Amino acid sequence: MAESLTVSNTANLLKYLELDQRGSVLAEYIWIDGQNGVRSKTKTLTSAPSSIDDLPEWNFDGSSTGQAPGGNSDVYLRPVAMYPDPFRQRDNVLVLCECWDSDGSPNKFNFRHECNRLMEAHKERQTWFGLEQEYTLFDSLDKVYGWPKGGFPGPQGPYYCGVGCGKVFCRDIVEAHYKACLYAGIKISGINAEVMPAQWEFQVGPCEGIEMGDQLWLARFLLHRVAEEFGAKISFHPKPIPGDWNGAGLHTNVSSEETRGPGGIKHIEAAMEKLEKRHREHIEVYGSDNALRMTGQHETAALDSFTYGVANRGASVRIPRSVAKEGRGYFEDRRPASNADPYQITGIIVETIYGGLEAENFDTEKANKEFDEAKKSIEKDV
Repeated sequence: MAESLTVSNTANLLKYLELDQRGSVLAEYIWIDGQNGVRSKTKTLTSAPSSIDDLPEWNFDGSSTGQAPGGNSDVYLRPVAMYPDPFRQRDNVLVLCECWDSDGSPNKFNFRHECNRLMEAHKERQTWFGLEQEYTLFDSLDKVYGWPKGGFPGPQGPYYCGVGCGKVFCRDIVEAHYKACLYAGIKISGINAEVMPAQWEFQVGPCEGIEMGDQLWLARFLLHRVAEEFGAKISFHPKPIPGDWNGAGLHTNVSSEETRGPGGIKHIEAAMEKLEKRHREHIEVYGSDNALRMTGQHETAALDSFTYGVANRGASVRIPRSVAKEGRGYFEDRRPASNADPYQITGIIVETIYGGLEAENFDTEKANKEFDEAKKSIEKDV
């Protein structure tokens, strides 16, 4: 277990988790905050929800999460996906939400809404995604887990898919997260230790359309919650340790009905031309501090140019050798950083390959007017 300053008496907690809830259900509402992290709070329901429609809209203080000003701080949570809760179990649920402002428009950090519009507009393409989420484990004092105090481990080489003491670190967290994902219904397809010690990867997918972003964000939430119980921190920084150490990415595997069918390689090559033309726009939404990772070294391409190749892990996009041989399949966009938002990644890929949408208009004038009038009325009474 990682060194921790947090007191967590799991054994004592278990006897309370077994108590009868007397028909009530605990719903953990989860959302993405203004710092690209996850937040959550719990709501008591009087009965078990059978669908998203049974879950009420809720709200929170957006000024405390970087999502709204203090003078108009209410941000609304609209449930969009529901999962079994692996921590509380029974009928208790995890509820993934979109964030909406009081004027009836999506919060500026709500990237899911636009992504979903794109997925729905192009759903006949049957676009499948698979994401490879890399991350690094730190202790509560922000030291890389398992690394010698005041020093560094041996050079990279024995750690990737390693087995044995001194080669892998904190496997208990990784295994616990794996089981929690399976319980929650996440389509987690595998795990492995990565090239840098204390760095791991899990894969989610294939998922179609908006489900990809939903499942990846829920898997991130579960990882943070599991690590919390072990006294460890999760870092999604793309270059957590400077120097001759691998960074962390969110490699994105993409296919469609066209690319998976006979002659699909032609559609993959056509997609490469479109991706090259919008390379800079993709990089802008492929995660912060990505320039520290995409140096052309450590299995990355250079940040400022687009390349693709067969079985080339030093290219922007890799086409697997099996795909080139069979003439159909998928491609792997290796540019996204580990901290990138999966809604932005999958959204811009669909937009680039299949076309964008006209801007959506929201009638916010009425809502803003009502808010201003209510505020003036309260100030007058005071």
